[in-house]
Amino acid sequence: MNELSIELLRTICNNRGIIWTTHVLKRLQERNILRKDVVNAINTGEIIEQYPDSFPYPACLILGLSVQTEYIHVVCAYNGENIKIITAYYPTLDKFESDLKTRKEREL
Repeated sequence: MNELSIELLRTICNNRGIIWTTHVLKRLQERNILRKDVVNAINTGEIIEQYPDSFPYPACLILGLSVQTEYIHVVCAYNGENIKIITAYYPTLDKFESDLKTRKEREL
């Protein structure tokens, strides 16, 4: 399996198959994002970038909605059994286009 599907991620998410690392929980706290926001983003969102060669597991970037209906990005990996949340953040217009899906070109 190279590319992840949002349907697969939703099924695992709704079966409580999420791994929360200490690192991601610290980042969520710093960014004022709750676990339920991440779960809601997976359930309402779409995959906007695929990272099939990510090590050690394929990963993706999801654009979804927090519980407060703010757009958030969630990066997660799939180990064949569970979803591991890598990070979550509020996308900004300095890095993404107004659709919050397309990365802006980096200036050299």
